Order: sequence, then C-alpha cells, then structure tokens
Amino acid sequence: MRDVLDDIAGWYAAGETFGLATVVHTFRSAPRPAGAAMAVSAGGEVAGSVSGGCVEGAVYELARSVMASGEPVVQR
Repeated sequence: MRDVLDDIAGWYAAGETFGLATVVHTFRSAPRPAGAAMAVSAGGEVAGSVSGGCVEGAVYELARSVMASGEPVVQR
C-alpha cells in the first residue's frame, strides 16, 4: 500500500477521481501478499501492482468501472 500513497495523495489533492484495488486475502502461491495495492487515476495512470501478471489488466478495467459507477466492488 505504501508504494501508491504518494500518487494517490497527489491525485486526491488535485481533486482527481481514482480507483484503488487492495489485495485482502491470498492463497497458494500468490505473487503479491495481502496489502498489495494498485491505484488507477481518472486519466488512466497506474501506480502499484496487485499481481505482476495478467490480473493487472482485469484490475485496471474493474477500477475504471468502479470510477464510472461510484459503487465499490469486492472481486474474487
């Protein structure tokens, strides 16, 4: 989570909307531990990582969807 704080603090201070994804639980051989975070700005900029793999694209799209709807999501 700490690796995205500077970016989201800047976006927040600028009044920019952003989506924030956080790993809350892992099992087996997960590439990133619980607490890993990825933020996506309204402009499409990305900070952090939740998987380091193909999951990143799905999380990016979900963050964009959440920003558009304003409704939080828990995804498994």
